[in-house]
Amino acid sequence: VQLVESGGGLVQVGGSLRLSCAARGLTFNINPMAWYRQAPGKQRELVAAISVSSVSETPTYADSVKGRFTISRDSAKTTWSLQMNSLKPEDTAVYYCKAEQWRLGSRYDFWGQGTQVTVSS
Repeated sequence: VQLVESGGGLVQVGGSLRLSCAARGLTFNINPMAWYRQAPGKQRELVAAISVSSVSETPTYADSVKGRFTISRDSAKTTWSLQMNSLKPEDTAVYYCKAEQWRLGSRYDFWGQGTQVTVSS
């Protein structure tokens, strides 16, 4: 599975950006899908994740982004996005998408290449 990210860039405080992640290759049983970020000198942290079952979708968010960021995925479950509103300087980081895939009882993790988000004040 290859994850291809798009949508990063430079934005002013209070602005918005939308990140997208497309899974290519053997895209079956990808669940959950998530976004992480890593700021300079800091550990990578979970920003948002979405877990999909046959009856519901369950998004989770880091406290620091609740009410500002929204994670969503397409119906084919191979592309997911992160809508980021009311951006703050502390949101500046490299953002990575991540997918978990189950094959024959084993879990495999895949990461995107990362996309830079810079919020200027």
